Amino acid sequence: MNDMGKVTTDKLFSDLQTVIEDAEALLQATASQTGEKIEAIRSRARTSLNQARQRLSEVQVKAADQARQAAESADEYVHKNPWQAVGIAAGLGLLIGVLINRRG
Repeated sequence: MNDMGKVTTDKLFSDLQTVIEDAEALLQATASQTGEKIEAIRSRARTSLNQARQRLSEVQVKAADQARQAAESADEYVHKNPWQAVGIAAGLGLLIGVLINRRG
């Protein structure tokens, strides 16, 4: 996953976790309210909250699996092609060095 995708995914996880925490706080704050309508709304909110928690958990597991698979693929590539990996790393290091020197 590239850096931009990671930042976006991390932001999504963070935002969704904040929504879940806010919904939990709202449910706690309205716990003393009574009535058929408020109870129906609270029930729907609990259901949505549980679904959001489950979905967040599934997405986190999937992201971890994808990261693990990417790491395994990179490891396998380096073991099969060590000199190419060294060449690529050296080229990237040179490119980054040139870019840093241009900024300075």
